[in-house]
Amino acid sequence: MRDRLAIITATLAGAFMALQYFVTLPVANSAYRAILSWMQIIAAFAIVVGVFGVIRLHLERIGRKRAGWLYSVTLLAGVLVMSILGFAGGIDRGTSFQWIFDHWQAPMQSTVFSLLAFYIASAAYRGFRARSGESVILVLAAIIVMLGRVPLGEWLSPIVPNVSDWILNVPALAAKRAILIGIGLGMVATSLKVIAGLERTYLGGR
Repeated sequence: MRDRLAIITATLAGAFMALQYFVTLPVANSAYRAILSWMQIIAAFAIVVGVFGVIRLHLERIGRKRAGWLYSVTLLAGVLVMSILGFAGGIDRGTSFQWIFDHWQAPMQSTVFSLLAFYIASAAYRGFRARSGESVILVLAAIIVMLGRVPLGEWLSPIVPNVSDWILNVPALAAKRAILIGIGLGMVATSLKVIAGLERTYLGGR
């Protein structure tokens, strides 16, 4: 019964949100804005539920002394400290909450993102091996684009930056738009499956 109610709710909500784009009635616009407001409220409660779920998961890991349980202690300590500072002093500029975010959280995020450069370099090394005609084209295009983005390319020839811009604005952009179109079609197909009740993984099943 609970699953059936969830399916009916998802079907009605999905169908309404799709049809309201084609309806100009004031009632439809008002209902659309009301649903968006309720979505923000639901999202706020979902964050709270998610936080409690994370706390429960890591408390269980600490209790059973699983691998990496010290990291769970660090995570829970951070949740506790930031929650106390946020509720007690606020999150505006000049507060302890914002100071910790600016001097701890932001540098750690920058460090993690900087590590992506090594993974990108490794993937580029594996992908740029000229084993076929397509790989040769990929290698040549990558070299031209990289040279066109630095002063060395313009020093070698003024044509290099122009060719680099053409590669980025014509074939690369066409491929990017094709991928975006494919993603959009996949989203539409998944949405239609949810509305029709064929896609039920959001209920927790397979």
